[in-house]
Amino acid sequence: MNDNKAKVMLIDDDAGMRLLMEQLFKSAGYAFCAASGGEEGIAMLSQEKPDLLLLDVMMPGLDGYEVCRRIRAEGRRVPVVFLTAKGDIVDKKTGYGAGGDDYVVKPFNNEELLLRVDALIRRRRDDLADRKPIDRSGTSKIGDLEISCAAYEARLRGEVVDLTAKEFEIVALLASNPGQVFTREQIFQHLWGEDGQPDPNSITVFVHKIREKIEDNPAKPKYLLTVWRVGYKFAERV
Repeated sequence: MNDNKAKVMLIDDDAGMRLLMEQLFKSAGYAFCAASGGEEGIAMLSQEKPDLLLLDVMMPGLDGYEVCRRIRAEGRRVPVVFLTAKGDIVDKKTGYGAGGDDYVVKPFNNEELLLRVDALIRRRRDDLADRKPIDRSGTSKIGDLEISCAAYEARLRGEVVDLTAKEFEIVALLASNPGQVFTREQIFQHLWGEDGQPDPNSITVFVHKIREKIEDNPAKPKYLLTVWRVGYKFAERV
């Protein structure tokens, strides 16, 4: 995984482990960064934008599970690999339930860890590449809703929907990829670019306003759907 120098981030309160992992991943061709605790790590995520997060479970303050729950609640879908000295099935259930993607028990084989990290990063990049860009010359029609990017307008049963520019961009993005799930962070970056600081609350507000304009019953949407703990998607059919 050395073609685009993928970045791995570690959150671990053990200074020795941080040094060991830095040497391991840099020697394998990765970019690397690390934080010594949960709060520091959450704050670093927006700046570092890692391709994968290694997360120690047993840390003072916020443990690894809570860190993962928080970043998933923010809409971040960076792959998470838990590192822990505990290997019983109860801990694994907790880790996957918190939103983790893989689970490595210490002591681990360095080569195996690198293979798992490489596989997760490649899978994540493939998932993102599968999403179609917005066809600015095309028109999407789902049920009674028609979205024309060329005309920069949406129509519901033939009537123009009064969407703001940001609202239309969200609708166009999701409608161009029906059935594909976008996190709040991805939608935010689509609107404001990679340098924008993700604010999941702002996307929630936008979605609420959009639903008031395109849904017959905003409380039971049929077009713009919520995927619990992940983000939003447009229905493939209604």
